[in-house]
Amino acid sequence: MTFSELAKKRYSVRKFSDRRISEAEVSAILEAARVAPTAKNLQPQRIFVLQSDGAIEKINSVCRCIFGAKTVFVVGYDEERDWKSPLMPPYHSGETDAAIVCTHMMLEAADLGLGSCWVGLFNADEVKNALGLPESVRVTALLPVGYPEMGPSERHEAYRPDSEMIEFL
Repeated sequence: MTFSELAKKRYSVRKFSDRRISEAEVSAILEAARVAPTAKNLQPQRIFVLQSDGAIEKINSVCRCIFGAKTVFVVGYDEERDWKSPLMPPYHSGETDAAIVCTHMMLEAADLGLGSCWVGLFNADEVKNALGLPESVRVTALLPVGYPEMGPSERHEAYRPDSEMIEFL
């Protein structure tokens, strides 16, 4: 499958089966995260893998968008490690770096035949408190991953016209 085919095939899963993903699949997803590019290669990303019943219960208590997944990656960055731009203060690269990392993870999951859903509907402080994450970590995304229980929504292939998104200057 080409990259373009993979990108078009991938969709946000909003209902997962009870089947857990394998250790090898978790490792492959984490390897995709490890090799993702970051500003100045400072690698500020922090990834927390939730798989225990207790951890899944905690994340479900603070986020309603886990969709039954038995594995959830909490993606963020360490504010003490990210690059700070001297030309665009107060720009910090951490959020962008974490987004690149999460995209790599999401696409690796799709390549493995797994589903995922990039979740942004959560209170980061509640997630940090529920999971006991370090103070310097800023949570930017939750990525439930597993085997899809249902296919894509009817909106999956609805795209805005190029003229509304792309402009050549």
